[in-house]
Amino acid sequence: MQPLTIGRLAAAAGVNFEAVRYYERIGLMPPPARAASGHRAYEEAHVRRLTFIRRARELGFSIEDIRALLTLAEPSHASCVQAQEIAQAHLDDVRAKLADLAKLERILAGTVARCSGGPVPSCPVLDMLDAGAKRN
Repeated sequence: MQPLTIGRLAAAAGVNFEAVRYYERIGLMPPPARAASGHRAYEEAHVRRLTFIRRARELGFSIEDIRALLTLAEPSHASCVQAQEIAQAHLDDVRAKLADLAKLERILAGTVARCSGGPVPSCPVLDMLDAGAKRN
């Protein structure tokens, strides 16, 4: 395979080239070889790793979780139990956020339903946001 430029690597993995540089800077991406011209020369392994990172980010995993998952994905460190623990903790966080969002939705829906939209001295939406204010 012909070595890839940073732009081709980014396109192949579905990210922008700034993301490639960022992931290199924080150590998620290994540094590539350099061509005689000094340009970075990426390989298929970089595409696979960057795609792994992109997918993990799309699922909301933190950088530290991704770092751990990348280590676990290496054949010498593979551990489904540890990967499951990381994914379960993330799932628990997602479920907690969903519960918080459902509660927020109920509060906002109830407040908006009480709002007539007309010129009245009291607005339930504004009152909810500024609980200390007295509107007359």
